[in-house]
Amino acid sequence: MRCTLLNNSTVKPRLLFALLFALLGALVACSGEPQPSSASSGEASSNTQTLYEWKMITSWPKNLPALGTSPEHFADIVEKMSNGRMKIRVFGANELVGGLEVFDAVSQGVAEIGHSGAYYWQGKIPGTPFFSTIPFGLTGTEMDAWLAYGGGNELWQEIYAPFNLIPMRGGNSGTQMFGWFNKEINSLDDLQGLKMRIPGLGGEVFSRAGGIPVTMQVSEVFTAMQTGALDATEFVSPYNDMAAGYHTVADYYYYPGWHEPGSTLEVIFNKSAFEALPEDLQEILKAGAEVMNQLLMDELTAKNNEALRVLVEEHGVELRKLPDEVLIELRKISNEVVSELAETDEVTQRIYQSYKSFQAGVENYHRISEEAYIEARKLPLN
Repeated sequence: MRCTLLNNSTVKPRLLFALLFALLGALVACSGEPQPSSASSGEASSNTQTLYEWKMITSWPKNLPALGTSPEHFADIVEKMSNGRMKIRVFGANELVGGLEVFDAVSQGVAEIGHSGAYYWQGKIPGTPFFSTIPFGLTGTEMDAWLAYGGGNELWQEIYAPFNLIPMRGGNSGTQMFGWFNKEINSLDDLQGLKMRIPGLGGEVFSRAGGIPVTMQVSEVFTAMQTGALDATEFVSPYNDMAAGYHTVADYYYYPGWHEPGSTLEVIFNKSAFEALPEDLQEILKAGAEVMNQLLMDELTAKNNEALRVLVEEHGVELRKLPDEVLIELRKISNEVVSELAETDEVTQRIYQSYKSFQAGVENYHRISEEAYIEARKLPLN
């Protein structure tokens, strides 16, 4: 196209505008550059990125503080980090599947992600309690360290792989309370015949101590306590327990949580779906799980003390410490239960050896660091 310089003094303004507009149109037409086109969401286009809409199912009531709300935070983080390419819809227990059906549902692809606790699946994989909590075992920070730097993650992935699952840590409760009781516990005799909701290896220890352990999803526990179907229940710690309303259906609140000294919550991904994602989205999901892992523990640490104050001072909850003689007997039984579990098969034995070796080392250091400092902090100033 040949262009002629126009003399503005000899061309009328409206004609000049028309000529410039025509020239601009001709330049665009001749440029050969593709023009933007609109496409409805979900419509394939060479100029748009694939959008992923996934489901996440949990073992917790939808709006339960910390445990129930953390998956929502995870979904929000992932959507923002992916610039909207991945949207995750969160379902609480019983909204899509039952709270104790998360493992199977994610394995089969009913949902792409789950949030739960590994000890619920001991009937499928004997070694799973090591990736949740062991009675008188690792604390929350110690669990995080073993998983990340002590070989725990690699063993965890090994035992989940045959089920088309990839596990990752997705929160930790810290040391829990022992739980809510409608009977005083002054000796081991007081546990005899007591019906208590207590999952995992803690339930096996409780059984050998004379109690009757019950595995029950969280959403059913309040009613069971209210009707007397349960005499006691453990859950998490004051922040979650107060939200669940257990102080209205039980008289005594016992500590310490010997059965769950640092319970890891898991994020599990359907392996086929996860590996089909672009690499950047895989990394975003991993990062989101790590953020949730830290924030959940931080939230509970920050909120538990105030919740405990409210329970005791405003609701009149009777806070009780388990007698030392009861704790000593429970620890003896725990050692037996964990040692027997280790003999189940070769894989569980390897997990046990890794876990116990790490625990011995970290306890040795914490004796002169964490424990020594806490004792020093309590020394009188005069």
